[in-house]
Amino acid sequence: MILLCKYLVNLSEYLLFLKLNQIIMKIALISTFLITLLIQTTSNQMNSRESVSGVHYLDGKPVTLEFNDGNISEIIRTKELVKNSSWFLAPGLIDVQINGYMGVDFSGPNLTVEAVKKATKALWRVGVTSYFPTIITSDFSLMKKNFAILAKAMEDKEIGNSIPGFHLEGPYISPIDGYRGAHLEKYTREPSWKEFLELQNAAKNNIILITVAPELDGAIPFIKKIVDSGVMVSLGHHNGSASQIKDAVNAGARMATHLGNGCANMINRHNNPIWPQLSEDLITPSLIADGFHLNREEIRTFYKTKGADNTILVSDALDLAGLPPGEYIRGERKLLLTPNVVKFPGINALAGAASPISKCVEVVMDFTNCSLEDAIKMTSSNPAKMFSLNDRGLIKKGRRGDIVMFTMSDNKINIKKTFVAGKEVYSLD
Repeated sequence: MILLCKYLVNLSEYLLFLKLNQIIMKIALISTFLITLLIQTTSNQMNSRESVSGVHYLDGKPVTLEFNDGNISEIIRTKELVKNSSWFLAPGLIDVQINGYMGVDFSGPNLTVEAVKKATKALWRVGVTSYFPTIITSDFSLMKKNFAILAKAMEDKEIGNSIPGFHLEGPYISPIDGYRGAHLEKYTREPSWKEFLELQNAAKNNIILITVAPELDGAIPFIKKIVDSGVMVSLGHHNGSASQIKDAVNAGARMATHLGNGCANMINRHNNPIWPQLSEDLITPSLIADGFHLNREEIRTFYKTKGADNTILVSDALDLAGLPPGEYIRGERKLLLTPNVVKFPGINALAGAASPISKCVEVVMDFTNCSLEDAIKMTSSNPAKMFSLNDRGLIKKGRRGDIVMFTMSDNKINIKKTFVAGKEVYSLD
């Protein structure tokens, strides 16, 4: 009996030992899993974090920005910079009117998603972190096709963050020489809500800006419908009277497309479309400040009248921008690319710009003596505010990490790095 009791005791101790071992093994496995998960989570957080240092464009003082999950998570003011002491940090540039770049024509017959990616990456090199691919007046079926391609490009994870929407410039613009600029007359027409819905459907509802001539038959009710649908209306390529412009503003129009351009070479000095748009408080004009589309006095006058808070700079660059000077055939037109601008010799008009929007920053500072703060406001903060792009346009905690780093010498910008959603997408090094 005694032996049996000892055996049972030993068996109980052994079974308890086995049970404890099993418990310890389970605890060890769970601990290992939790530690691994913690390491992976920490690693992912570290990988999603990035920081950049330079001088703040607002005051020229040292600053370090930390990014987390694509957004600015910290803005650290420091006494000294360890590196990049002469590199400015500013919000990435936003171009709401760009027809193409580096050989890629958003209105052309050969547009592809890969071509849009090529143009986007080229724009990163000049500090553009967001842009509105602009389709101009052309064959309606081609416009639909290209909007569908652009919509597909927006879904691309590599470049989608840089394309918040599209600009439709035409075809509802003036057919008159001068006012229609380089747009082909045969494709211009009166506004059609049905047509617009077809284009918007092809674009998957990503047309967020349209340029319209207010004097066309049916333009005012068309503008009201467009505005009610949530799309911004800009007046452009038109010869609208003061009353027509006022009617368009009452219907909801809030912008003027490249004010001073898309206009006849000879106009009445008193009654013309420029003064009513310039004097209208609710109109924010966009300006092509490349130094050639408008002269110094025009830019200074427009800037003084509207101020830095109510002006937006655009490039209006064509696909020829960045290519060698010479003659090119584009959109059934023979164009002349000079080192500074694209001309349409056939009707003695400018066809578009040959420079990116960073050039406009340089020129507006030179022509108006405005500060870097105001120049960036007109090329980043203002368009972001106008189009409710509330995640970008400012260096502010919680905003997206769309940042451009550059140096300046004699008002010339040299882009060093570009970040989109906290990720470095271009570096000069």
